Amino acid sequence: MFGIQHFGAFLLACLALNLTPGLDTFYILARSGREGRAVGVGAALGINAGCLVHTVAAVVGLSALLMTSALAFAVLKYLGAAYLCWTGVRMLLTRRTGPKTTVTRGTGFAAAFRQGMLTNVLNPKVALFYLAFLPQFVSMQAPHAQWGLLVLGVSFIGTGLCWSMVLAMLGAGVHRLLLSRADIAAWMDRICGGVLLAFGVSLALRRQH
Repeated sequence: MFGIQHFGAFLLACLALNLTPGLDTFYILARSGREGRAVGVGAALGINAGCLVHTVAAVVGLSALLMTSALAFAVLKYLGAAYLCWTGVRMLLTRRTGPKTTVTRGTGFAAAFRQGMLTNVLNPKVALFYLAFLPQFVSMQAPHAQWGLLVLGVSFIGTGLCWSMVLAMLGAGVHRLLLSRADIAAWMDRICGGVLLAFGVSLALRRQH
């Protein structure tokens, strides 16, 4: 009814993306490591609230477009596949030469939540991800495809929120580990990059039913 396809593969891609050390990861770790778990939780909630904004925006814009235009779906299909392949290749080839630094403004739970949310809402790369990624797993012929997009968006947020909470709980220790051992983050990049590259190729070859 919702037109969701290959949900297991979707969750696998979500996990790979969530486990990849990036801006959100280091923001949560920095907040938790400096100000404690409660503030780290605030940062995690803020980041995922920003993801919810992008999910709603993508559902509203995409549901009308994809249900009326096969060409639009084809364009987004290859855009999404190219995005995943590009991300995967970049992660495989990039060498980390030092720790990432995260700039934080304000202190406390509310400040961490606000900055985390704004960081995501104002990031055009996040908007592009939602626009290119979600339609790959929903049939545009389904009677309620817009709800399928919403379910996928919420599922991605759910996996991200679980990982974000783990980071917030373990923030201080994990933050110190990643700062002192760049090779660990580099190996995480390689593993997740390989998964995303393979997944992008499979998306490009997949037909929409």
